[in-house]
Parts: sequence; structure tokens; C-alpha cells
Amino acid sequence: MRLARLWWWIVFVLGALYFFLPLIGTFEFSLRARRGVYSFDAYERVLADPQFQATFAYSAVMALLTIVLGIIVVTPTAFWVRLRLPGLRPYIEFITLLPLVIPPIVIVFGYIRLYNTSSILPLTGSAFGTNVLLMCGYAILALPYMYRSVDTGLRTIDVRTLTEAAQSLGAGWFTIIGKLIIPNVLGSVVSGAFMTFAIVIGEYVFAALLNRPAFGPYMVWTGGNKAYEPAALAVIAFVITWACMGLIQLGTRLSRHARVRS
Repeated sequence: MRLARLWWWIVFVLGALYFFLPLIGTFEFSLRARRGVYSFDAYERVLADPQFQATFAYSAVMALLTIVLGIIVVTPTAFWVRLRLPGLRPYIEFITLLPLVIPPIVIVFGYIRLYNTSSILPLTGSAFGTNVLLMCGYAILALPYMYRSVDTGLRTIDVRTLTEAAQSLGAGWFTIIGKLIIPNVLGSVVSGAFMTFAIVIGEYVFAALLNRPAFGPYMVWTGGNKAYEPAALAVIAFVITWACMGLIQLGTRLSRHARVRS
């Protein structure tokens, strides 16, 4: 037992060092904007940049919309497959893995070819249509993580018994999914939301090729044109992303406590 515990701590420490040392090095480099002393000049310049504020706000809104779209599409699908179509699970899982196999640049070029201004559905002809296309692309990239998170949550509950009990009380499908299934797998849904948020904030290919003012292209542009600001931007993006994830987790816990009290 002592040897196993020691080995666990060794693995934990190595993993923590592997994760935090690059962040510490990046943070230390970002403080060197003023020669000879440590300063936060790079952070002040980044935070005062209107383009930083606009691009991060745009990506944050797109991330929230993508999370909502993923929940609306994935949760009913995973629920229905587990309840009525268990034989299709291997095929659905294979389809959800395709975004990990197909490069994003191939997907976005297919979008541009299919939805350009000369097609039947010219989504790229307007800013709103391009935003919708970008949101769908983000949902596709996050599909493997969102689906597996929700499917794992569904494995922990007796879907068939809960559904039959709700139907015996007169509940419809929307009520079953919205008030019974989603609250029971809320932790898994939030895990998928975390992954979706992180993917959207750092994604570059979709936003760049669709010419959208997202945070990923801004980070790449800053890294190619400035010295210390990219390191400061990486640290800021890390802190803000984890802060947003913490707010999502806090909101989930508050809503769960409110449901329990009610």
C-alpha cells in the first residue's frame, strides 16, 4: 500500500510539473517587457487593446451558443439511442469520432464549398450566416467530447425505468428530457461544456478561413507581430478560460441546489 501510494504521488507530481512548468515559464517571460526588471507592461498593453476585448467577447458568446446547440442536439440523440436504438450505438459512436479523424481544414473547406454565395444555401454571404456556420463547425469539433460525456452520464442512470415512470405520470418527451434526463446527467453535460468552451476559445482554422473576429486568429496574429504580448495573452487566456469554466460550474451547482430545495 505504501509503495502504491508513493508511486501515485510520483505520477501526480510529474503530471503537475509537466502541466505547470510551461505556464510558469510563459508567465515569467511575459514579465520581461521592461528591460532589467519584472513588470506587467505586456499585460497592460494586451488588456487595453480593443481588439483583444472584442475578439474574446465574440469567442465567449460563440462558445456559449455552441454549448447550447450541443446540449440540444447531443442529449436527445444519446438518450434516444440508449432507450430505443441500442443496436445503433457503435455506428453513432463511430460518427461522433469522425471530427477527430478528419482535419478541421478539410471540414471548413467543405463548408465554404457547400455554403458559398453561389450555392442554394449561401450562408457565407452574410455575417449572421457565417456566424451560424462557424457555430455549427465548433459543435462538430466538440461532438466527440460532448457525446461521450453525455453518454457516460446516461450509463449511470436507469434510463428506461425513469422514462416509463415519467410516461405513466403523463409526461411528454420534452418534459422527460428537459426535467428528468438533463438534471440527472447535468455533471456530464457540464464536463462536455468545459471541453466545448476550451475548444472554441483556442480554435483557429474555422475562424480564420471563415474570416470571423475570433480569439484564436487574434492570438496567432499577436504571436507573429509582437514579442512579450503573446506570452501575456496566453496567460490571460488561460486564467479567463478557467474562470469562465468555474462560473459555469458554480451556476450548475446553484441550479442543482435550487432544484433540490424546491
